[in-house]
Amino acid sequence: MAKWGHGDPRWIVEEREDGTNVNNWHWTERDATSWSKGKLRELLVGIVVESEAGRCEIGELKQVEGEASCSSRKGKLIFFYEWNIKLGWKGTTKESSAKHKGVIEIPNLSEENEVDDTEVNVSKKKGDGDILKDLMKTAGIAKVREALGEYLKALKTGKEGILVNQSILSLVTQVMLGFSEFTTGMILPTKAVATQELTVKRKLSENTLQVQASSPVALGVRIPTVAVHMTELFDTTVDQLYSIFTVKDLVQKFSKSSAVLEAEKGGKFQMFDGNITGEYIELNTMQQLH
Repeated sequence: MAKWGHGDPRWIVEEREDGTNVNNWHWTERDATSWSKGKLRELLVGIVVESEAGRCEIGELKQVEGEASCSSRKGKLIFFYEWNIKLGWKGTTKESSAKHKGVIEIPNLSEENEVDDTEVNVSKKKGDGDILKDLMKTAGIAKVREALGEYLKALKTGKEGILVNQSILSLVTQVMLGFSEFTTGMILPTKAVATQELTVKRKLSENTLQVQASSPVALGVRIPTVAVHMTELFDTTVDQLYSIFTVKDLVQKFSKSSAVLEAEKGGKFQMFDGNITGEYIELNTMQQLH
């Protein structure tokens, strides 16, 4: 047994507000399936290739089956994705203006293969137009693989593909640098790192963005709140309602407990044995009580 204070630091619980998954040692997982489907549609649908033979465009995402997730273990990010994708394309030959349709199939986009090695099959409906099929097999497949690469970059590192060791970045810095919604917060800053000064630079659109985190980062989560305004309707007359909040005997009867009432501007009141207290701000006899 290790001496007190000499244990494996990966299992030592630091004094931090989140209190869980200290030093990013334990397994956490976040589902990226829904986001991935939208991102694949955004990147693939609308791809256009054109040559002297004609023009082709991917106009439909016919099928996208599979899943994707981002996991964290021992301070490292692990990505899993497996997709079966089917796209619909259409094209027009320049010589005859004939229109043709076809399908692009990607049977296995997964972390097992590099994008350049991913199988992409092109087919066309019966009839002429093989010249367009050949166009899709060359320029079309190249653009599809390029789009798949953009998807993986967005999934793993964010829009700009910033390859940074996230374990040394605060959560705020991760967001400002554009990490994807699945990697942001997956690796939490340790207590020692959260208090040190960090300066991260990146080039974006020929401008330099400098982010400085020079003060301790407040850990935890922000809980959204809303203001609630309620209106009560009392089925009684105005004078009875006014009296029930200003006449001591009536208050004690309906509350079945002692009450103290000073029914004048600035006066104090106590109801339900002192559990409810307050002050009369404004009294307008039989009209308004505030």
